[in-house]
Amino acid sequence: MTKETNEILVIGGTGKTGRRLVRALRASGERVRAASRSGEVLFDWTQPDTWQPAVAGASAVYLIAPADPAVADDFVSRAVTWGVGRFVALSGRGIDRIDREFSPSMLGAEEAVRASDAHWTIIRPNNFHQNFDEDLWRQPLVEGRLALPMDATPEPFVDAQDIADVAATLLTEDGHHGQVYELSGRRALTFAEAVATIAEVSGRAIRYVELTPEEYRTEVLAEGWSEADAAALNLMFAGMRAGYLAQPTDTVRRLLGREPIDFDTYVEHAASAGAWS
Repeated sequence: MTKETNEILVIGGTGKTGRRLVRALRASGERVRAASRSGEVLFDWTQPDTWQPAVAGASAVYLIAPADPAVADDFVSRAVTWGVGRFVALSGRGIDRIDREFSPSMLGAEEAVRASDAHWTIIRPNNFHQNFDEDLWRQPLVEGRLALPMDATPEPFVDAQDIADVAATLLTEDGHHGQVYELSGRRALTFAEAVATIAEVSGRAIRYVELTPEEYRTEVLAEGWSEADAAALNLMFAGMRAGYLAQPTDTVRRLLGREPIDFDTYVEHAASAGAWS
């Protein structure tokens, strides 16, 4: 068994939450490995021979779910034998209420860490602020039209920096074993309100269009998404319309001792950086 150190492995170290987590941990003096297929440390879920070199010497892991749930179970089991004693797994809010077919990968990662002999914590955030400017919904906003199968049910979007700061706390502080934390922003907005804010601050003409699930399926298939992806996305939005993600939580404030980053603050910063130019 590998000797345990205080090193932390961040899987997905170049992603939305991962790269922010790496910065937060290093800023507090932690020893961190930023692992991904293109990061400082090579880690590829489809190449198990990359796992042990990435893990060796680490005592804690930030776990981003692989596509195949069985792979998560295999990795977590091996990582424990290699000396990992703590996992913080990124999941999604409502994952326990939305149809399992939406994201078997996240559920698989949750189940893997729960079944391990290590200390584990699961974080389930709402949709990220950064979905509007880093991927997913950015290009539609740039083109002036965001169209989703989402009605006026609000969403307390959460900032990726808040998720990273919470993860940093959980990876470095005791007292969170066996906990499942739901992370949200301070206030809930409809998608129409969120788009209107982005349009106003960015000075661009952008509109929000509510689609039916079938209309949305047609549009995402035309964009090149698969039938399986379209079905999974529609399951997610069905859960959102049902209100499973609508109520703000106070978890960020309780864990960090500060309020979450507000959506307006996020939009101001993203717009000033040219996110929707």
